Amino acid sequence: MTDKQALRAALRAARDRSPGGTILVPQEVRARLAAGVIVTSYVPIGSEADPAPLVRSALTAGCTLAMPHVVSRSEPLRFLAWSPGDALVPGPFGLSQPASTADEVDPAIILTPLVGFDRHGNRLGQGAGYYDRAFARFPRAWRIGVALAVQEVDSVPTETWDVPLHAIVTEQEWITP
Repeated sequence: MTDKQALRAALRAARDRSPGGTILVPQEVRARLAAGVIVTSYVPIGSEADPAPLVRSALTAGCTLAMPHVVSRSEPLRFLAWSPGDALVPGPFGLSQPASTADEVDPAIILTPLVGFDRHGNRLGQGAGYYDRAFARFPRAWRIGVALAVQEVDSVPTETWDVPLHAIVTEQEWITP
């Protein structure tokens, strides 16, 4: 078992045991939300942190929403337009995602689920590299990790292809590396 695999298992267990909490919507996020800004979110799986408060703020500000869409491990993650009330379809890995016919968009803000994070902006995801490839594809997008405070570690092991986050938001605080 690799260090990342062991760390993922430990952090998922901690997240599963956590009572959770409502994710904050800091002023730093509100300041970037405006009509027409494209914000990607996600539907949490299991005990993942729920980005719903951030989504509500984006909607109130008139932002356009999108969700990740995955076809297979060999194809890149795409961000497809989505509005509340639009149907979501089952995707691989337990994802709920827009239908493949939805319009593809270029995000300005990417909200990403985390397995773990550190205060340097390093993230530990599920391990397939989807978000790292998406971050590289959209380098100007503001990358915000959404997590519970129990998912923080002193240091996330990184690889050369890992793309750091601009910020992390939890139920307790806003963290900027």
